[in-house]
Amino acid sequence: MPQVTTDRLKVITFELEMIEALLEGPEQLEKLIPYQVLADYPMDVYKQFFPYKIDRFIEQPEENVWEGLIINRELHMVIGDIGFKGGPDEKGEINLGYSVLPRFQGHGFATEAAAAMLEWGLEQPGVKKVTATCSPGNIASIRVLQKAGLKQLREDAKKIYWSS
Repeated sequence: MPQVTTDRLKVITFELEMIEALLEGPEQLEKLIPYQVLADYPMDVYKQFFPYKIDRFIEQPEENVWEGLIINRELHMVIGDIGFKGGPDEKGEINLGYSVLPRFQGHGFATEAAAAMLEWGLEQPGVKKVTATCSPGNIASIRVLQKAGLKQLREDAKKIYWSS
């Protein structure tokens, strides 16, 4: 992904070697990028997905362009990640996912990044629609997805489904 820039943020491609470095620790990622990486990045709940992502990007390197790190431009710091979970499917749909460190939540960063990525994603060849899901109890994500411009399609007991 080329850099996606907003007033306060920059999204850079979260490359395979960066993911591998991060598994060894934030200080290893800092050796590869010119940004500070806090000790609590990534959140523990997301670390479990890194081995899967590494395997996936080795097998299908073209998917890596759909993953990004969210950089706070003022602080020169990684504050989260965002991406499209493997790129477009056979219907031209891409599924948005993101996380922002708790200390940076509630300041509009997730909304700003999601809106910018939604715009970028819809400009990519073969992409017709952006989708997302969140749990019905995740009020913060509901607000992010609404403010980013996605519309709620339906809801079941476990998920709310969104689309551009």
